[in-house]
Amino acid sequence: MVDFLLQLDTKLFLALNGWHSPFWDSIMLFASGKLSWLPLYLLLVFFMVRRFGWKTLWWLLAAAVVVLLADQVTGHAFKYVYHRLRPCHNPDLSSVIHLVGRCGGKYGFISAHAANSFGVATLVSFIFYKRWATIGMLVWATFVSYSRIYLGVHYPGDVLVGAIVGSAIGIAVWLVAERLINRRN
Repeated sequence: MVDFLLQLDTKLFLALNGWHSPFWDSIMLFASGKLSWLPLYLLLVFFMVRRFGWKTLWWLLAAAVVVLLADQVTGHAFKYVYHRLRPCHNPDLSSVIHLVGRCGGKYGFISAHAANSFGVATLVSFIFYKRWATIGMLVWATFVSYSRIYLGVHYPGDVLVGAIVGSAIGIAVWLVAERLINRRN
C-alpha cells in the first residue's frame, strides 16, 4: 500500500511539475520567497490593529508560535525521521524534473512552506472569523504550497501532509491563544 501511494505521489508530481512555462517560473519563485508576502503580512497587521488594538501583539505572538512549531515539527518529527528525498534530489527523476531555482535540503517530507502557510492561514481565519479572511488565506496557502510542487522541490504528498499538520498547529495555537488573550480582559 505504501509503495502504491509513493508511486501515485510521483506520478501526480510529474504531471503537476510538467505544467510549466517561463512566465509561471518567475511567479512561482516569487510565491515561494520568504519575504515576497511581506505586503500581505503588513496588510493583515493593519486590519488586526484596527480591529483588536493592543491585542494585536498577542495575536502576532501566536502567529510566531505557529511558524516556530510548524518549522520544528516538519524538520524534527518528519524530515529527519522519514528521510524521503526531495524530488529534485531523487536520481530517478533528475532527467525529467522541471527544477526552478535551487533544490534546498536533502529531505522533503513534509513541506515546511505548506505547514507554515496553512498554519498561519488557519490561525488568521479563526482570528478574523470572516468568510473573506478564510477564503483569502486558504487561497494564499494553497498557492504557496502548489508553488513548491511546481518548482520541483516537493511531492504533492509532502504538501498535503504539511497542510494538514500546519492546519492542526494553527487550530491548537488558536485554541490556547484565544483563551489566554480573552482571559486578560
